[in-house]
Amino acid sequence: MTDSSDKAYRLEFERRSNYLLVRVTGHNSAETVGQYLQDLKDECQKQQCFRVLIDEQLAGERLDVGEVFAIASDGAMDSMGLFQAIAYVEPKMGEMGGFAENIAVNRGMPVRMFATVEEADQWLTGQSEGSGEKTIFEEHNARNNYR
Repeated sequence: MTDSSDKAYRLEFERRSNYLLVRVTGHNSAETVGQYLQDLKDECQKQQCFRVLIDEQLAGERLDVGEVFAIASDGAMDSMGLFQAIAYVEPKMGEMGGFAENIAVNRGMPVRMFATVEEADQWLTGQSEGSGEKTIFEEHNARNNYR
């Protein structure tokens, strides 16, 4: 668990069979998301676990398009090659989740958005360790009718 006494969020980490489950609570803002993603990256490096399920439960207004674009783009570039798979659960994002996924995947981040933790868990559990980013990217392209 991350000490959040001076932060607008709280992170809880739980090691699962082949991934790290991260629950995020607190206030939703671009600054909060950017900070918790950095803390998550640090924890993944500490635990040497690069398959992650993020269960984001932040309260407050949804981020705007520009903020989502910046977070997805900058996050993908800052973590290039680090993660094997990221399952991201944030049901409030709606169609904005697909937008964020496209931005991140197009910049090399192996991420997929989900409406529920159960769906995300099934996806991560169904993938074998080391299945690689190519499979995730091919899956993304097929779901979005890209060639």
